[in-house]
Amino acid sequence: MATTYIKKFKYFVQNNIFNHLLFWMLSYFVLINIFSTSSEIYPVDRIYTIIFMLTLALPVYINLQLLIPKFLRNNKYTLYLLTLLLTLAFGVLFNWYLFSKSIDLLLPGYYFISYYTLWDLAKFFLAFLALSTLLKLSKEWFQLSEAKRELSELEKEKTAIELKALRAQINPHFLFNSLHVLYTLALNSSKETPEAIIKLSDLLRYVIYDANKNVVKLSDEIEQINNYLDLQSYRIEDSSDITFEKKIVKNALIPPLILIPLVENSFKHGIKGALAKTFIHMYLSANDERLTFQIENNKSDNETSTEDEDHGIGLENIQNRLVLLYPEKHTFQITENEHTFKVSLEISYED
Repeated sequence: MATTYIKKFKYFVQNNIFNHLLFWMLSYFVLINIFSTSSEIYPVDRIYTIIFMLTLALPVYINLQLLIPKFLRNNKYTLYLLTLLLTLAFGVLFNWYLFSKSIDLLLPGYYFISYYTLWDLAKFFLAFLALSTLLKLSKEWFQLSEAKRELSELEKEKTAIELKALRAQINPHFLFNSLHVLYTLALNSSKETPEAIIKLSDLLRYVIYDANKNVVKLSDEIEQINNYLDLQSYRIEDSSDITFEKKIVKNALIPPLILIPLVENSFKHGIKGALAKTFIHMYLSANDERLTFQIENNKSDNETSTEDEDHGIGLENIQNRLVLLYPEKHTFQITENEHTFKVSLEISYED
């Protein structure tokens, strides 16, 4: 119900015909009380007021329809001021001439005269020109503000849709890789299978449910990184060097699945069974101002082009999310050489 009334109010506010009718109706009410010579309003007072308003309307609409669009909106302030003064003078002289020289020819028997001096008339016309200009500019400002608000809402909706699509790309890829570990354990009838199922169930809950949230606690993301590391420990060689150093001053709020895909990417491309001394080194810090995450892994000498393409898609996904979530408030740097691959991420969340 409230929304309906708001829509109706906006319609009337934005309706030009309604605005103009309301302005002149109020003007008529004010002027007729000024022009009336007694407490009772006579027909002659109404006729005089209507004719006076017609002389007011001429410079008002010259200003609204010609001077403001042509000069004021184009920042030609000097020309606008000069032409406005000329329009004001024209309106005053026209009113004075009409009531002093011509009105008896149009309406004989009413004996209208110009009751006001040129200076008094100038005050009337200046007041109407100033008020109508102010109302027009105010209305345009409100319309511009409303347009910006609607555009902002559309941008937010677009961003939300894009983020949802990007998260949807992460989930299947991430889950299939995790399920592969469980599948391997089950084939080998490993005694670690029940524990791995619990770890995987936690990951599933996080990826399916918490991933739909706008933000999660950093500690939640860390917990799932640890679950993922535990899962991967079942399939990697004991000689692999996996480290995860943390320096957390503040348990910040971050978007879900912003760090885990980087970890998965390193495992996919860094931990190779045929390689000796494989490693993944991770460092995470968070304080009141920013979050820093660095992850480095060794590279295989014979990665296929398909793997390289896969590698690029995953990182591009994260980069796209960061652009949407932290425009101009993040850095994402990739450092690569023949033997190592390193990703450095820094997010500034200080207001």
